[in-house]
Amino acid sequence: MADSRLPLSRVHHVALITADYPRARRFYLEVMDAEILNEAYRETRDSHKLDLRLPGGIQLELFSFPSPPPRPSYPEACGLRHLALATPDLDACVALLEARGAAPEPIRVDEYTGARFTFLADPDGTPIELYETAD
Repeated sequence: MADSRLPLSRVHHVALITADYPRARRFYLEVMDAEILNEAYRETRDSHKLDLRLPGGIQLELFSFPSPPPRPSYPEACGLRHLALATPDLDACVALLEARGAAPEPIRVDEYTGARFTFLADPDGTPIELYETAD
């Protein structure tokens, strides 16, 4: 076996489950500037499935299920800790989000990389990090 590394190229999508589909749908469309790729209601599961594309081509799958369990803690739950999104202009992101009614935390500086970042939460409490990058 000449190459023993997995031939992976990128993250295809991130899947999230919401307790309130209309509220989460509105948040990702109106606050996070997502566009709808596909939307379906799966009657047999009493579940919505919404495929979204965020700016930069990032894809999210948003699911609803009846009575999903709450997130155990913020943000240190076992499993996915947070969704991190890169931005070349953190200040512009924060200003737009605040104008749209979102509440990003104060901007901090990563002590190891020197990069600036902040967090906000979606309507279900999923932590979303905005991380400033040079590109």
